[in-house]
Amino acid sequence: MNVIIFLLGAALLFLLWVALHDTTHFEVTEYVCTDPRIKKNCRAVILSDLHNQQYGRKNALLLKAIRDAKPDLVLIAGDMLTAKPGEDFEVALSLVRELAKDYPVCYGVGNHEYRLSLYRETYGDTAKRFDEALAECGVRLMRNERKIFEDYGITVVGSQIHHRFYRRRHASIMKESYLPRIIGAPDPERYTILIAHHPDYFPNYAAWGADLVLSGHFHGGAVRVPFWNKGVLSPNISFFPKYDGGLFEEGKSRMLLSRGLGCHTIPLRLFNPGDLLFVDFEKGETSKFEKKDKKKSRGKSALK
Repeated sequence: MNVIIFLLGAALLFLLWVALHDTTHFEVTEYVCTDPRIKKNCRAVILSDLHNQQYGRKNALLLKAIRDAKPDLVLIAGDMLTAKPGEDFEVALSLVRELAKDYPVCYGVGNHEYRLSLYRETYGDTAKRFDEALAECGVRLMRNERKIFEDYGITVVGSQIHHRFYRRRHASIMKESYLPRIIGAPDPERYTILIAHHPDYFPNYAAWGADLVLSGHFHGGAVRVPFWNKGVLSPNISFFPKYDGGLFEEGKSRMLLSRGLGCHTIPLRLFNPGDLLFVDFEKGETSKFEKKDKKKSRGKSALK
């Protein structure tokens, strides 16, 4: 019995150590994308679901990892802040402000940014103040709009789907006509990146014509099963979701689903450190999307 108690205690301490480590660290994963429509090589960094977490003072460690990689574009898949009454957005704003000094920033809308503007009786003028602060550093939330990077042959489209699609358990079915109605049609002459925060609608994004979808929202399932590498729980309260993190394919479309950089409500990540992504876009004769070797970063944050 004493041996069993010791082993259980050791296992619990190990899990606590892993949870503390993974909740306060991030790792870097790199991909390379080739496509005939890409005119000039470029590198993009993908950020998602920071939820006001800090890796070092004012996210100095996160900024260093980004700057050391020398990206050309910053693509944000939403939820950099947390929609919570009284919550300050300065952490998210400070990071975006620093990045905007050196790189073009495409900031897609997550459900938390969206929520601020939906429920003004709860959040007051927070959405307005955040929009104004972003505008001061030359960034705006991409609410169903697009940016064309002619030099690279790339179009970035930022979508804001209706809040009914974020309902738990009983989310609405997305009709085929919905995305063309709110964001128009993709340009087949350019490589199209669609920033769409909610990953469950990847088949719809693929049918729309996205070459690459950038999503977040699920935080990698919060807890991942070792060796199997599956996320346990989605925000929709579904276990072992199909889309939990990493690279997925649907026809000719790919989705790069970030496991996110932070967490909210319950500050826990287990076997699931934060996720900082880079994609190298290169001109090639065929369209391919491949993962490079993954390496640990030096990123560490302090728990709130």
